[in-house]
Amino acid sequence: MKFAVNKGWSNGRARSGVLQLGSCPFPIQTPALLLTTRKGLPAFISPDLLTSSLPSPDSHLLQFSPLHFLEGISPKTISNIGGLHQMLSLHQHIFAAVPRDSIIALPEHDSTNKYGASFQTPGGRLLIKPAEYVELVSSMKPDFWVTLADEVPAWVSDKRNRTSVDRTLRWLDDCLSLNKTGTTIFGSIVGGSSIEERHRCAQEVAQRNVSGYWIGGFGLGESMDERAALLTAVTDNLPEDMPRHVSGLGLPEEVLQGVAAGIDLFDSTYVYHLTLGGFALTFPLERNKGDNADYQLSDSGGDDMKINLKATIYRKDTSPIVESCNCFTCQNHTKAYLNHLFNVHEMLAQTLLEIHNTHQYLGFFCSIRKAIEEGKFEQFRRNFVESRRECLFAAASSD
Repeated sequence: MKFAVNKGWSNGRARSGVLQLGSCPFPIQTPALLLTTRKGLPAFISPDLLTSSLPSPDSHLLQFSPLHFLEGISPKTISNIGGLHQMLSLHQHIFAAVPRDSIIALPEHDSTNKYGASFQTPGGRLLIKPAEYVELVSSMKPDFWVTLADEVPAWVSDKRNRTSVDRTLRWLDDCLSLNKTGTTIFGSIVGGSSIEERHRCAQEVAQRNVSGYWIGGFGLGESMDERAALLTAVTDNLPEDMPRHVSGLGLPEEVLQGVAAGIDLFDSTYVYHLTLGGFALTFPLERNKGDNADYQLSDSGGDDMKINLKATIYRKDTSPIVESCNCFTCQNHTKAYLNHLFNVHEMLAQTLLEIHNTHQYLGFFCSIRKAIEEGKFEQFRRNFVESRRECLFAAASSD
């Protein structure tokens, strides 16, 4: 793996970089989104559609949870096939294994013990030990993988928080010693809502022989106000020339908060949950022309963030989801058609909508990178958050 920060394009802590990894023939620009998958594929998009409808290099980052392979096809079978790249015929995509499954359930801190991490699976709760986890991950042959972590919610005691850091560091050492294939490893950093524990964990992990860092324990009850200090406590203790990956920051405002703290890679279930609910993203970020270029939200109706395609108002609407969008769905289908598909419970509805939502959210990350490169990230972030707050206030006032 090769990673380089574009030194001239940093904007405060926010930074732009280039990631070259695995069999992907082109570099990945960061900050970037890893698409959340179930067993290696987005929930509603097949391998052929993934490559044809989302051809952008930004769509070649895929995050999967090894926990999904605890049942069904055996890890040995996947290994014999040649790993996920071979099994799914996605040879030019980057696969990242993260031991967290926000779709099924997050790790249960009360069931986790010193021997391994406990996870809820469709077949019940299972305890995964480091040796079992490394064997499982090795069979998938991902481009990089994250070590086991004992994630805890924000409300646990200080003692439980310290224990979670100690366990995560011990499992990190176990995973490093068990890794015989020389694959790329991201060390896990936890610490809950304690700045001191975040600081301690980051310092310890930074001393290990890892290729990058995964920051966990977010999206588990902490507030937006306290999160900034927690992120800073971690990134301040990490090397500048290594990638930083975070889970649990999925909303646009949360992504911007992570970028402001110096995070490079994000994975979340935001697009999945939007699509499942029938919501379409409608906020392509557009830049005004002129010397004093600024960023603003386009006026697309609804709450200027998303629209509910199941609503009856779209039954006869023959316009695309977003007029200026060049995704496969908007170029070929109308709101009325998608509304019909949802009303008759046709699976194609989720497929077309996930293509659009993924395209839109990848465009959001592209706008973030451009803002950083032009030295206008803070302005971009401020305008986005303020516009979003005004939209929410207006929507609440109209109810």
